[in-house]
Amino acid sequence: MAEHAANGAGGAEQGPSPALLSVVGIATGALVANLYYAQPLLAAIGPEIGIRPDLAGTVVSTTQVGYGLGLLLLVSLADLVENKRLVLTLLVGTVLALVAAASSNQAIVFFIASFVIGVCSTGAQVLIPFVVHLVPPERRGRTVGNVMSGLLTGIMLARPLALFIAAALSWRSVFWLSAVVMIAIGLLLGRMMPRYQPAGGVNYGRNLVSMVGLLRNTPVLQRRAAYQALMFGAFNMFWTAVPLMLADRFGLSQQGIAFFALAGAGGALAAPLAGRLADRGWIQATTFGSMALLGLCFYGTSWAEAGGALAVLVVLTIILDASVQGNQVVSQRLIFSLPAEIRGRLNALYMTFTFLGGAVGSTIGAASYHWGGWNATATIGGLIGVAMLMLFATELRKPRVSKAA
Repeated sequence: MAEHAANGAGGAEQGPSPALLSVVGIATGALVANLYYAQPLLAAIGPEIGIRPDLAGTVVSTTQVGYGLGLLLLVSLADLVENKRLVLTLLVGTVLALVAAASSNQAIVFFIASFVIGVCSTGAQVLIPFVVHLVPPERRGRTVGNVMSGLLTGIMLARPLALFIAAALSWRSVFWLSAVVMIAIGLLLGRMMPRYQPAGGVNYGRNLVSMVGLLRNTPVLQRRAAYQALMFGAFNMFWTAVPLMLADRFGLSQQGIAFFALAGAGGALAAPLAGRLADRGWIQATTFGSMALLGLCFYGTSWAEAGGALAVLVVLTIILDASVQGNQVVSQRLIFSLPAEIRGRLNALYMTFTFLGGAVGSTIGAASYHWGGWNATATIGGLIGVAMLMLFATELRKPRVSKAA
């Protein structure tokens, strides 16, 4: 039997305390933000530590590769290792890697630090199923929504914050300040986070091998991973191409683009609402709405760009981000309704496919914009929305495979 202590959790009936939920939400956002700090700063980082301009983009790729490996190799440990110890260990690794990045004077050191930042930032994906263990079934959607709003906020705020801090201080200050934030979060979690010892029962090698069977035998995981891979791919495609379009079409500076990204972060507010809808049984309706809104918003941005309607573009961006977040919350709500002893591995698989979709989307975003401008990017995004609706329609024609607890 899995074991967890009640300290900070508020008891089995009430679930985790609001204070613990707030800290976990902030922690997930701050951890994932580490993946994106370097992206808008490459022009400043490269010349100082000797990275050639044609290789600067590989810094972000290195961090993402580390994150992908961490999802597979470390997040699955949540089904074997005491979760509090695992999270705090990953936080220590994150701090050390951030310090190395902040103080590096050589490209190789920065690349290694970036890789380790990616690997250890997967602590965010250990915290999410951990919190679900502590809440009663009828509140899982709401809880996932609250935590995921913190994670999406971290993704959306990372780039503008990096630009603002670097402009006021230096690019190194971004990593120093993040290290301080990680230490503060570690101290808070060390005090507030209850212990959770999973049932375990298998060794690490078998734990990894078992993920193949879980993927093959869990239809809800297959579908939800496919849905969110497409959604997150469209999301990354948008945020890769839109800064280029904002600079070319609207003449926005880096600071202006940063403010646009801040406005887009408003989509994170949809996560708690999606969680409540999921708890009330509106999972399919929320899924359909998220997919339809994403496709419509992409087509709408093509019109807004052609007409020079920046305000409309901001509103559509908020709705687009909200649609991605809504599907994420209801998908994880379904996955976390499956048995507790496999949730860590299920989340590892789900997030790995989501991450792969995002990586492909980033590549398509840059390529499509350079090939056919924003109209090409928006058209592809709209087609992704149509493809998701067609895939979702096949689910509606079949009996439901699993039911949320």
